[in-house]
Amino acid sequence: MIVVVAPGQGSQAPGFLAPWLELDGARERMTTFADAAGVDLVAAGTEWDADAIRDTAVAQPLIVAASLLAYETLVDRAVSTPDGVAGHSVGELAALYAAGVLGDATVMRLVGLRGRAMAEAAALEPTGMSAVIGGDAEEVLARIDALGLTAANHNGGGQIVAAGALEPLAALAAEPPAGSRVIPLQVAGAFHTAYMAAAVETLRAAAAELVPSDPAIALWTNRDGSRVGDGREALDLVVGQVANPVRWDLCMAAFADRGVTGIIELAPGGTLVGLAKRSLKGVPAVAIKTPDDLPAALELLGGAA
Repeated sequence: MIVVVAPGQGSQAPGFLAPWLELDGARERMTTFADAAGVDLVAAGTEWDADAIRDTAVAQPLIVAASLLAYETLVDRAVSTPDGVAGHSVGELAALYAAGVLGDATVMRLVGLRGRAMAEAAALEPTGMSAVIGGDAEEVLARIDALGLTAANHNGGGQIVAAGALEPLAALAAEPPAGSRVIPLQVAGAFHTAYMAAAVETLRAAAAELVPSDPAIALWTNRDGSRVGDGREALDLVVGQVANPVRWDLCMAAFADRGVTGIIELAPGGTLVGLAKRSLKGVPAVAIKTPDDLPAALELLGGAA
């Protein structure tokens, strides 16, 4: 069973889109995605600096558009299609497209709205996120809770992300749990916490107007790692996850339970493959960072058509 995974915020880097735009038709696809999202994705992915693409209103549509482009390129060239898909945080919108729940234009309009709504929510109060690497998981969670922070991402592989106000995040970094280190993340706010409640309401209103299809392949949710078979439920879960913790650890546990034999991470890939290599030892995993990585991914899918 081959599963495709779509990355979340923080996976973008200045200029990462440039090699993808060399593919036939790729620039036109990105322009179409940009029109739907309301962001100049070609300029963002080739010219803008790290600070500009850190803005969540830019980062979210840029990452999802790159994932869509990579997925389309992969399946167009593969002899077989993936058996399942999951996305991390905003990557869940790319997963909805890959599973056939929503069309590309709808996904890009929704991710543009999501990015803007979360940016507005983040601007209401100074907040942030920090990754806690290593340490005893129970002690890490206890320390996060004691500081009034939220464990926003349970990423597996010994990584938990704390989110909340800046002062307690600084205290966490100053006195990390035993055996751990704390790395502040370059994000614009405390995503996947109650700070994002206003964004959820905005997205819920937009989602209510959509008519999703049921997933055509296996689709897992960040809520608890379970498989979702109903399109409306899948969309509602993605909306709700904006203000709820990402349980990527449970998604990877579900992959293991289903006997996954390979993982392909879409562009701009790398982070999720790194987590998989620590949590799903022995399972081949390929990150499609550039088109040069496509042959290795195609090999997992049985080769090129």
